[in-house]
Amino acid sequence: MIAQLRGEIVQIDGNSVIMDVGGVGYALSVSGRTQGLLSGKTGMVTVLTAMQVREDSMTLYGFADSAERDAFRLLVTVQGVGAKAAMAILSVLSPDALATAIMAGDKAMVTRADGVGPRLAQRVVNELAEKVGSLPVSGSGAAMGGGAITAPSGDAAGTVVADAISALENLGYGRAEAHAAISRARSDAADGGGPHNDDLSALIAAALQQLGR
Repeated sequence: MIAQLRGEIVQIDGNSVIMDVGGVGYALSVSGRTQGLLSGKTGMVTVLTAMQVREDSMTLYGFADSAERDAFRLLVTVQGVGAKAAMAILSVLSPDALATAIMAGDKAMVTRADGVGPRLAQRVVNELAEKVGSLPVSGSGAAMGGGAITAPSGDAAGTVVADAISALENLGYGRAEAHAAISRARSDAADGGGPHNDDLSALIAAALQQLGR
């Protein structure tokens, strides 16, 4: 299993990237998001990968960060979502936006991806609703330094948010309403006026304050 590659970008053609790693050229299929981050990069770059092996082919998929790779792995667990559809979704939705769409039950956001119709988008939203905690909810943008593309996975923050949404739903609030309140609370936290992202009790309390406004 090839988990990551470190080398130089020698060619970008659409959603296909060729990396030179020790004199060997690796062809990677990437999302539009990752393609944009890699464009113009010089020097050594690290790209996370996932491999799909079939009887007649082996395909490497490249990702700007662990958040995108985790989102890809979750998407392909949904019935009817293959690697191509997963990459199409990640081309129009960052892991953060995908988590938001799932938590809000917003299939329209998912249908923005090429080849993804309403029925498949609804399946994505439904089947991943219970797994959304393993997706990052914010701060998933790539931080590039020294030629590498890296970022924290955001799993812990995503789990806290999912638990907070579940708690608010148990109190009778709708999922979209709960998500919006938590998003506002987290925004306040980012500005220094709210709870830390990994403090579940404080996040719930702050969201309830938002709902009471």
